[in-house]
Amino acid sequence: MTGYTDTILRYTAIDTHIGTLETPDGTGEVGLNAQEAGKRLAVRFAIRTEEDRISDVRFQVFGCGFTIAACAAAAELAEGRKLEEVLGIGTATVDEALEGLPEGRAYCADLAIEALHAAVRSAQSGTRVQATVHDVTLEEDHGPRVSADDPVYSTLIASPLPEDIAEEDRHLFSCLIAVAAQAPYELHEALGLSQDDFLNLLGAFFPGNELASIEASSTPATEPPPEINHEVFEILLSHVPQDSQGKPLQAALWLARILAARAVHPGHLWIAMGLFRRPELTASIRRLLPTLAEANNQGMRWKRFLFKQVCDLHGAVLCKSPDCGVCSDYALCFAPEDE
Repeated sequence: MTGYTDTILRYTAIDTHIGTLETPDGTGEVGLNAQEAGKRLAVRFAIRTEEDRISDVRFQVFGCGFTIAACAAAAELAEGRKLEEVLGIGTATVDEALEGLPEGRAYCADLAIEALHAAVRSAQSGTRVQATVHDVTLEEDHGPRVSADDPVYSTLIASPLPEDIAEEDRHLFSCLIAVAAQAPYELHEALGLSQDDFLNLLGAFFPGNELASIEASSTPATEPPPEINHEVFEILLSHVPQDSQGKPLQAALWLARILAARAVHPGHLWIAMGLFRRPELTASIRRLLPTLAEANNQGMRWKRFLFKQVCDLHGAVLCKSPDCGVCSDYALCFAPEDE
């Protein structure tokens, strides 16, 4: 997993301090109000004290593995210390314990420390809960990036439909090319494809459309795209069906590569794919990657499902509950398909 060192993975697997405390002396929360649910990273720390020291500490996380690791390190550092000493623990101490969070993930230590300090202040003041809001957005809740009047989408979808191509698949790839055209990357790189694969896709689904005409409506390429998580790609690749000769079906292979490329972007995956509505993503996966759809048999949000598979491969702990059905964060991981 990109950025997951052995030390960080070890901390994600430590479950000593994961969970809840009955009748805690102090509770601290970050980003857990109703308006934040599902949109922002959330951390809760609960502590029990004896003679002004933390005798027991537990945390709960809705967030990435880096946040889980940061909370585990913060809990380990806090247990047994005096409350005032714990208030002196900063993000640099957590980062040092983890032997360095990757660039762009420093906020994970911020979240852990904010919630831990809030729990200490809760215990000191005798208030039931100390709550705060952090300004790091996990998944922006916005509308689709591509619409029917998008110039690239409308050009592609208006071209003649080849006899052997389903309308649903052509809509899928029209959306994908349209959203790629909005990014400051080369079109094929924005989709995780080689130049040859992109041209072959264009010829298969949109014969007669020249690359130059699409590039004319695209954002100029000024930077490389984010790095693909190769373990996510390997998981997707394992679900690509094969033909009677054992060769991968081309459209499914293209979709697997594209899913891996778009999954690294912030926000919901269906939006990063340029689709009009959330259900279109699941429908596309059912058509082209049916065993992947079967694997996600509980209907977990696709990005969360994919990265949970990666964590499971490494024995890491992404979820605070072993049973999704009883987890208080169920609504954050599972969204109705009609949303």
